[in-house]
Amino acid sequence: MIIAPSILAADFGRLQDEVDSIASADWIQIDVMDGHFVPNLSFGAPVMKCIKTKLLLDVHLMVTNPADRIGEFLAAGAKNISFHAETVLHTDDRRALIKAIHAGGATAGIAVNPATSLSTIDDIFDDVDLYLIMSVQPGFGGQAFRPEVLEKVKEIRARKPQAMIQIDGGIDASTAKMAVAAGVNNIVAGSYIFKAADRKKVIESLRQNAER
Repeated sequence: MIIAPSILAADFGRLQDEVDSIASADWIQIDVMDGHFVPNLSFGAPVMKCIKTKLLLDVHLMVTNPADRIGEFLAAGAKNISFHAETVLHTDDRRALIKAIHAGGATAGIAVNPATSLSTIDDIFDDVDLYLIMSVQPGFGGQAFRPEVLEKVKEIRARKPQAMIQIDGGIDASTAKMAVAAGVNNIVAGSYIFKAADRKKVIESLRQNAER
């Protein structure tokens, strides 16, 4: 079970301290928002490059032009890059992007919004390394979990038993257990972790609950 805190919920004014406080996690998710695909802005590769950590850097590109952005994040140390199915529509473009991510030494993920059917990624289903199931509409932290998306998780797990399935949005102790029961093995949590006084304890609790 991989626990991946999203630093979108961190205090940007003391970002390195915030990163240090989650050292017991497995990955760090870097949520990149462009103000176009989603209404908010977050941060780019220059900020990510300044982060000092031994955790795997997982980049979630919520941008309209992922092909133009992957190079800078690969150079900044990204080890997984996920792009949205809603932003890259043509099979050849999707495969070219996956190939470029792999060539840069990272794994490639495909993200799908709550309203997006898995049928829209049938063309690259076997080409990606990670499936990012959004359990909220991307762009804002602190939203409520949408349990209906767990049907997608179950479908992916049935089709590809060894898949890396990541879930993001509205995760807490209760929703994490629901997600894991459906087949998730990579949990992204933002507010739930960063609002906790003892983040190490919360991370360990998520991991233990998920592994029961």
